[in-house]
Amino acid sequence: MDAEKLQRHNILEKLSTNPLYLILPLILYMSFFYVYPLVRMLAMSFFSPQFTLRHYREFIETGVYLQSLYITLKISTLVTILCLLIGYPLAYYLSGLPSHKANVLLTFVLVPLWTSILVRTYAWIMILGRNGILNQTLMKLGLIDEPIKIIYNTLGVCIGMTHVMMPFMVLSLYSVMTGIDRDLLKAAQNLGARPLETFRRIFLPLSMPGIFAGSVLVFIISVGFFVTPALLGGRKDVMISMIIEQAVSVFLKWGFACASAFILLFLILGIFLISGKMIGFEKLWGRRA
Repeated sequence: MDAEKLQRHNILEKLSTNPLYLILPLILYMSFFYVYPLVRMLAMSFFSPQFTLRHYREFIETGVYLQSLYITLKISTLVTILCLLIGYPLAYYLSGLPSHKANVLLTFVLVPLWTSILVRTYAWIMILGRNGILNQTLMKLGLIDEPIKIIYNTLGVCIGMTHVMMPFMVLSLYSVMTGIDRDLLKAAQNLGARPLETFRRIFLPLSMPGIFAGSVLVFIISVGFFVTPALLGGRKDVMISMIIEQAVSVFLKWGFACASAFILLFLILGIFLISGKMIGFEKLWGRRA
C-alpha cells in the first residue's frame, strides 16, 4: 500500500515539475487529427501511386486554376481591408467605454459567430437580391429606377465575408486598444497637440500590433472560405476552395485536390514569413515589439 502511495506521489511530482506531461494529451490529439492527415495529404499530392509532380504541374500550367488563386487572394485582401476600415473605429469607440458598457456592445459584435454561416449567407441573399430588402427600399425612396446588382458578384462576396469576419478584427483590435494608456493622449493634448495629431502620432502606432494581428487572422481565414463565395458569388468569383471541392466531389481527383491545398498553404506560409520578417513576428501575434 505504501509503495502504491509512493508511486502516485512520484507521478504527481513529475506532472508538476514537467509541463510536457500536462500537454501530452493535446500533442497526441493534434498529432492524430491534424498532423497525420496533413502528412497523408502531402503524400497523396506527390504519389499517384508512384512519385510524380503532375498534380502541381497541372495546377501551375492551367490558367483557370491560377486565376482562381488570384481571385482568392484578391477577395481575401478586400475583405481584410473592409474589416479594418469598419472595425477600427468600432474597436476604438468600444475601448474608450467603461467595461460594463463595452461588454454589452461586444455581445452584438459577437452575434455573427453564434449564427450558422449558412443562415447568415441566405440572409444576405434576402437582403441584397434583385427583389431583396435593399433594392426594394431604394426603389421606394426613388433613389434608383430599377434593381441594382449587388449579389452574385465580387461585391456580394465581400459584403457577406466581411460580416462573418468582422468579430475577429474587432476583438483583435479591442484587446490591444484597451491596454493603451489614455493618459498619454491627454498629456499630448495638454502639450498642445491637436486631437488628430495625437491620434496619428500616439494612438495609431500603439494600436499597430492589433492591426497586424487582426489583418493576418482575417486574411488567413478568408482564404479558405467556401460557403459564402459559392452562394453570393458569380462565375468570376471562383475561389480556390471551390476548385478543391469540385476536384474531390465531381472529378474524384484527390491528388490534384491535395496539391491545390498545399500550393495555397505554402503561399500563405510564405506571405506570413515575409510579413513577419519585415514587420516583426511580435506584431503579427498582437504583441508590442
